[in-house]
Amino acid sequence: MRLGKLTEVEVRDLWKHEQYDFSDWLSKPENMEYLNDILGFTLVEIQKEVSVGTYRCDLFAKDETTGTKVLIENQLEQSNHDHLGKIITYASGLDATIIVWIVKEAREEHRSAIEWLNNHTDKNIGFFLIELHAYKIEDSLPAPKFEIIEQPNDFIKTNKASSTNTEDNRRTVEIKEFWTKFNEVLVEKGKPFNVRKATTDHWYDVAIGTSEAHIAINLVNKDHQIVLELYISNNKNLFDTLYQSRDEIEAKLEMTFDWDRLDSKKACRIKHTITGLDFDDHSNYDDLMAEIIDKATRMRNVFKQYIN
Repeated sequence: MRLGKLTEVEVRDLWKHEQYDFSDWLSKPENMEYLNDILGFTLVEIQKEVSVGTYRCDLFAKDETTGTKVLIENQLEQSNHDHLGKIITYASGLDATIIVWIVKEAREEHRSAIEWLNNHTDKNIGFFLIELHAYKIEDSLPAPKFEIIEQPNDFIKTNKASSTNTEDNRRTVEIKEFWTKFNEVLVEKGKPFNVRKATTDHWYDVAIGTSEAHIAINLVNKDHQIVLELYISNNKNLFDTLYQSRDEIEAKLEMTFDWDRLDSKKACRIKHTITGLDFDDHSNYDDLMAEIIDKATRMRNVFKQYIN
């Protein structure tokens, strides 16, 4: 068997200028998928050169399912203090809660700084320090590779917030373990939808191509249930339109739902329940996760037909 040799390509040979070459390349949706895969987001509404006072940040976007504001600052060289100050300035000016700093090489002092920020800021704030590399095999086209150097540590933050409650701590560990395993199964199945970062949140969101709604996977351990729902954030007309096709949608999906309009609230929920969740017994996790992924994928594909 003949094998090729993997060689690293100088990123400045691929993108001469951070702003006009790399930022422009990364802003395209098909290229942003490289970043989505490791961040666990579905970034949309990508803006370039957004003004912050007299400065401009490279890229600004939001996560489709949560609306989280994401700042991306690119530096195709070794990290420096100037850019560390910039990401904090830009984040405060744009009210971003996820900050992504992409560099050619991360210096040790900046790794430590980002780690410190992640461990000492609010649990809703997260900093990513990412190195950009590129590789090719012999005469092949070069391929980019984003390597996470530092990232938010939700487990540390959650433990600090609930250190006095042993049961809460155990619950967060179980949730993080569930989503970590879930992501592994999702990758094994070819990623029918985007992999999201495993956190200690009891929900996991799946984008469906619109900011009007998304699919949420909710862990309800006290009831030994997993609830799959189409969550409509603020559009009663959309709910009413879908409800008119209720029988047709349920027939296509071969699933039944609780259609909850929530008249006293902005949101609407269309929910399907899967039983069998038990944080004390992981023996059925493989089957349970396969069922979740299958049904969530079907829900995304069918509901998109009625929304878009």
